[in-house]
Amino acid sequence: MIIAGLSTIVEWYDFTLYLYFATVLSRLFFGGGAGSLVTTLAGFAVAYLLRPLGAIVFGHIGDRFGRRVMMLTSMALMSAAMLATALLPTFGAIGAGAGWLLLGLRCVMSFSVGGEYTGVVAYLLEGAPVRRRGLIASCASAASEVGALLAVGVSALTVAAVSPTALAAWGWRIPFLVGAGLAAAVWIARSTMEESPDFERQRHAGTAPAAPLRYALTRHRAGIARSFAISALGSITYYVGITYVPAFLSSAGAIGEGEALWLSTVAAVVVILVTPLVGALSDRWGRKPILVGLGVASAVLPITLFSLMTGSPTEALFGAMALAAIAGAVSAVGAVATAEQFPGEGRLSGLAMGATAATAIFGGFTPWLAQILIARSGWPLAPGAMIAVVALAVLPVFLRAPETRPPVT
Repeated sequence: MIIAGLSTIVEWYDFTLYLYFATVLSRLFFGGGAGSLVTTLAGFAVAYLLRPLGAIVFGHIGDRFGRRVMMLTSMALMSAAMLATALLPTFGAIGAGAGWLLLGLRCVMSFSVGGEYTGVVAYLLEGAPVRRRGLIASCASAASEVGALLAVGVSALTVAAVSPTALAAWGWRIPFLVGAGLAAAVWIARSTMEESPDFERQRHAGTAPAAPLRYALTRHRAGIARSFAISALGSITYYVGITYVPAFLSSAGAIGEGEALWLSTVAAVVVILVTPLVGALSDRWGRKPILVGLGVASAVLPITLFSLMTGSPTEALFGAMALAAIAGAVSAVGAVATAEQFPGEGRLSGLAMGATAATAIFGGFTPWLAQILIARSGWPLAPGAMIAVVALAVLPVFLRAPETRPPVT
């Protein structure tokens, strides 16, 4: 279980590095200019469309052949794509082809991550004691944020350590090479993992479905819908409230690129501290009351918090930390609540169609959409309004959903 969590750190480092380096990549691969950042974020959004496909493919592997096989395969694919990204030629060398190559590798990474996160959540949930499921499953969310923290920290150090000229010439490659090396090391460690106890039960009982996707669709439609709603809120609070924030701050002119990355580092620490606390509280109070409370907070607070981030550096820090706390809390309870919508049989395929599909829509597209809305409306608080609208839409689902925390005897 520890190896599974550590593996997620590396996978999420590789995946989120693109967003934290978005302003730099926009100049290197899309020629700079007013529309380059929007193009860079659009590339992230388009690549994200492959995440549900990856979740379905890897979910089939995990439900049919085991969680361990699935996680080894996804990590190997991510490692290769990360190394290839570090070696890419830039716009200055080959022109527009550089952007297309970057987009292609982002598609490979998105496909890989599609199965990674749900696989780790299922692995942790299935190996956890019943009364500690929320705490332990939330470790997947915490581990992903540790990976994001590592990404933003390495990015900030790279930007601070080299001159702008050196950054454009070769310095930008450093964070991607670090990610490729870490991924290769963790793949070796992951090869020692044992299989999930729940999948071993299925194997011995002969209950693992031969067609997991059809099994989930025919037996667990309500669970798919509820996991979609939970993940929709978790995705938009995370990708707009955390990973989009550095680009928002630097493009709005509030602070520079280096300062925005360090601020995001602080926000990531907040998420890491909040996540296990909320996971443990969900074991004590239940998933439903925490989801409802976070839905209300997400509807009321984000516009005000984005307003603070257009003010002084101190106000920007407070706004970013508060948004990060909300996003971390939703991700923590969302990890266990989505996985508990399904039994062990077909769990990964159900999560692929519910939780991962919502992440593709409300995660990958939202940073790009937020930038477009700000550019066209001139209203810098549009990202906060986006979060509020999604929260209001999913709150009725949370209110009607059954409690999924198992009874503790």
